[in-house]
Amino acid sequence: MANKRDYYEILGVKKDATEDELKKAFRKLARQFHPDVNKDNPKESEEKFKELNEAYSVLSDPQKRAVYDQYGHAAAEQNFGGAGGGFGDFGFEDIFDMFFGGGRGNPGQKNGAQRGNDLRYDLEISFEEAAFGKETKVEIPRTETCPTCKGNRAKPGTPIRSCTNCNGTGQMQVVQNTAFGKFVNVRTCDHCRGEGKVVETPCTECNGSGRVRKTRKIDIKIPAGIENGSRLRVTGEGEAGMRGGPAGDLYISIFIKAHAQFERQGDDVISETKLSLTQATLGTTIVVDTLDGKVELKIPEGTQYGTVFKMKGRGVTHLRGHGRGDHLVRVRIAVPTKLSAEQRELLKKLAISFGEQIGPDEKGFIDKVKDAFR
Repeated sequence: MANKRDYYEILGVKKDATEDELKKAFRKLARQFHPDVNKDNPKESEEKFKELNEAYSVLSDPQKRAVYDQYGHAAAEQNFGGAGGGFGDFGFEDIFDMFFGGGRGNPGQKNGAQRGNDLRYDLEISFEEAAFGKETKVEIPRTETCPTCKGNRAKPGTPIRSCTNCNGTGQMQVVQNTAFGKFVNVRTCDHCRGEGKVVETPCTECNGSGRVRKTRKIDIKIPAGIENGSRLRVTGEGEAGMRGGPAGDLYISIFIKAHAQFERQGDDVISETKLSLTQATLGTTIVVDTLDGKVELKIPEGTQYGTVFKMKGRGVTHLRGHGRGDHLVRVRIAVPTKLSAEQRELLKKLAISFGEQIGPDEKGFIDKVKDAFR
C-alpha cells in the first residue's frame, strides 16, 4: 500500500481539479498509455493504464474522492472494495471516442430519423442580373420521399412488424470482457438494419427504399447586388430525409459572367471611353453606355489622360441597404496615327503657338524609296 502513487499525481492534476479537468487529463494520458498504442511495450503500458483507470475511477466519483482526500488509499480500498473496478462516469462511448477519433457516433441517433443530404447547384447569371436581381427557376434532380408508401417502405395495406431480433430497438448489445472490465458494445441490428421494424411486402414504386428520384423546378430569387461566388440557401429543398427526418437544404452557388464593357469594384461600375485629342482639349459631350442605357456625359475643356468622371447612382444596387453605387468613366485619349498634309501643318502651327519645339520634317522610308526609283 505504501508504494501506491498519489491519484492526483498519476493524473497530473491539482487537488482542487474540477470534473472537466480530471476528465481532460485522463483522456490525454489514456491515449498515451493505451496498450494498443504502445505495442512495443504492452505490459508496462497495461500497468500504467490500469493505474490511470484506478485513479480516475476514484477521483471522478465525489463520494470516493471525499473519502480518499481524507483517509488516503487504505480507506478508499476498504470502503469501496478496490478502487480499480471501473471507469467511473467515463462511459464506453468516451473510451471509444478517445481511441478511434469519435467516429462511432451515437447509435440511437444513427438509426433514428436522419436529415437528408444538402445539394449544390451552380448558377451563372449576367452582369446586369447581378446588379438588379432576378427571379428564375432551376431544375434540380433529387431524392424525394416516395409518394406511394410515404417513406415507410411498405406496400400500402401491408403490415410493418416490430423486429423480433432486437425487440424493435434497432440495436444489439454485445458484452465484452477485457483486462479493464466489461465493455458493452452497441451495434446496429443486422436483421432490421437499425430500423426496429421489418417490412414484409416492399413498396413497388420505390422498391422498399422509401425514396424515389425526381427532377423538380425550384423558384430562386437572386437579390440585387449579389457578388460573384456568393451562396444562396433554399431551406428544405435538398434530398429527402430518412425515417421521418427533415429534408436537406439546396445551396445555389452564383457565378457572374464577365461583361464586355464594364468592370465591378464593390458596388461601383467602371468603364473606359476614348476621346480624340481635340475633344479632350476643347471639351465636348459624349454618350456613355451604363446599366441604365445610354447617358450623356459632359467632358470639360483640357481633360487629361486617365481622368475619372463619376456618374452618381448609376452603379450596382446595394445588397444590404438602399440606393446604388456609382458609374466611373476612365478617360483614354486616342492619338491619331495618320494625318493629311493640311492636318500636319495645322498641328505644327498649334505647336509653335504653344512655344513647343518639334523635330525636323524628315521623309519616311517609303518616301525615300519612291524618290530613288523616280
